[in-house]
Amino acid sequence: MSTRLRWLLVGAVLLLVGVPAAIVFLRTHERVDEIEQLAPRGEASYNPLYVLGQALRADGISVQSQPRLDLASMPLQPHDTLVLLQDSADLPPHSAQALLAWVARGGHLLVRTPPAAPTDLDSNGPLLDALGVDARGHDSSCQPFHVADDPHHIEFCQGRRFVLAAPAGMRVAHRWGDDEDGLVFARLAHGQGSIDVLADMEFMKGQGRPAPADAPTGKTGRNIDGLHDKAHRDLTRYLLAPRYGQGTMWLVYASRPPSLWQRLFFQGWPVWVPLLLALLGWLWLRAQRMGSLLPSPAIERRSLLEHVRASGEHLLRYGKTPLLYDAVRRAFLGRLRRRAPAAAALAGDAQVHAIATLLHWPHARVQTALHAPASHDVAGLRERIRLLIQMRNLL
Repeated sequence: MSTRLRWLLVGAVLLLVGVPAAIVFLRTHERVDEIEQLAPRGEASYNPLYVLGQALRADGISVQSQPRLDLASMPLQPHDTLVLLQDSADLPPHSAQALLAWVARGGHLLVRTPPAAPTDLDSNGPLLDALGVDARGHDSSCQPFHVADDPHHIEFCQGRRFVLAAPAGMRVAHRWGDDEDGLVFARLAHGQGSIDVLADMEFMKGQGRPAPADAPTGKTGRNIDGLHDKAHRDLTRYLLAPRYGQGTMWLVYASRPPSLWQRLFFQGWPVWVPLLLALLGWLWLRAQRMGSLLPSPAIERRSLLEHVRASGEHLLRYGKTPLLYDAVRRAFLGRLRRRAPAAAALAGDAQVHAIATLLHWPHARVQTALHAPASHDVAGLRERIRLLIQMRNLL
């Protein structure tokens, strides 16, 4: 089969298989576009008022964001607006007095009551006490907020209502709520400025969430909190109206950016997870194996008798028998010089006769013990060593 014909057959097979598969795929699948909300990143992940600040900047307003209230680094000017999302109960008395003095010069302050908690409040804080606001003993309850396209809209569901007794020098310009359940909003005129007290500021936060199926509005598929909601944008615009466009908007969002350890844990896992696995693998390689029991190591034996015996066996194995015999004979003659010096001073047959007389042994037996055996005569060596030891012991 030629190469050209082979490629024609391959192309025909691909057409027979690919065309029906493409037709089935196009008829059984439909292209659908889905929109997913990604998690916020950067400043938007820890600043609840980030969307509000971006919207104000887009409208040409000068905006400054701060994590906490710091009057030393915030040059508040008349006609500025301060949105204080931070819990006002945490402010020291001198900061509360400084804020009231700034409002009297023409500033606009937005402050909320302490967040709702299972336990009652011990104190309202110096700022709310100076405004005559008392949130103790009031729980969170929703307030109807009817708008044209959403007649069943509600607000302030997560806040703490309050009662108001305006002190001298302050006038209540607007109020929202009732005396029985408590107020959710009050605007106080103080000097040349104004102060807005709110039950909560959840509607200003830009971190929206999808509406559940059983939402009070009955509308799903949109966000019910944050500035994604048109009613929230209208309410926020109304609250910022007194000094809107006249000065700087200061947004104190009462939060802190994530720490370095949090960023390393949640965002740096592609780096530290492989390093951790490599460390665990290295530790596993270096760890002690727990297998079967090994025999105990041999204990070093330091017995002098064992060393002498081993040395003698070594000399005997390599044909050094004269050395062994000479060592035993010297030991015998050494004791003989100490016990019988006269016999030790003799030599030859005279010494043999003197030793035999001293030990009462036959002359031939002593003569055999005092003459070295042949190097290959192991039995004769053992016999002579035995006789020399006996003679030594009898001295």
